[in-house]
Amino acid sequence: MAYETILTETRDAVTLITLNRPKALNALNSQVLEELIDAFATFEADDSQRCAVLTGSGDKAFAAGADIKEMSEKPAADFYLQDFFARWTSEIVKKVRKPWIAAVNGFALGGGCELAMMADFILASENAKFGQPEIKLGVAPGMGGSQRLTRAIGKSKSMEMCLTGRMMGAEEAERANLVARVVAHDELLDEAMKTAATIAGMPPMAAIANKEMVNAAFETGLDQGIIFERRLFQILTASEDKKEGMEAFIEKREGNWKGR
Repeated sequence: MAYETILTETRDAVTLITLNRPKALNALNSQVLEELIDAFATFEADDSQRCAVLTGSGDKAFAAGADIKEMSEKPAADFYLQDFFARWTSEIVKKVRKPWIAAVNGFALGGGCELAMMADFILASENAKFGQPEIKLGVAPGMGGSQRLTRAIGKSKSMEMCLTGRMMGAEEAERANLVARVVAHDELLDEAMKTAATIAGMPPMAAIANKEMVNAAFETGLDQGIIFERRLFQILTASEDKKEGMEAFIEKREGNWKGR
């Protein structure tokens, strides 16, 4: 698939995906989201690729929201009948088992904030700003914003942001546990790629299992979550990578991972 609104490249075992509508502050329209689905599916299917980074082009925005021009004239019945946003969120979140990172370099507002929160974790530049300002347009988050934001930062702060539409800066976002780390703006992409390369160097099955375990903590009770964790641990003990990893540890050398 030839992309018009995103850029993709591979660097060793890391796929870099860049939102590329800088004049529109990388606003998300249907074409962007369809191309993202394809890019993530390609990443997921390529056994040589083990981690991905998603970022935005330019210095101002990761993604400044959904494309309002596209949505402004759309009838309510179409939103409902098409189950608008459902496919995009499920295809990116549910079908991508490999780890991926959002490198937020500027505004991540509305759909942009929601897209960033779909990542396994967020690295933010010191210039990053997050927000769910949909209320100012007479609507509300529609791609999981109210749910993922609340799970990340708690009810009180999430409620304030959704009801006032205010933006949260990078330092506050880190304090509130929305982002994993804040780095210097000019160093963001390098740091994100370095982090992704570290993840890509881990045993592939173990990386997927660790991602599934952590995600399960948000979807199950503690007892069921611990059982799920234990079962995945037990499955991993039968892998070739477990045998290799423990032998490499004993022999004080790097592991040679096979992904099985």
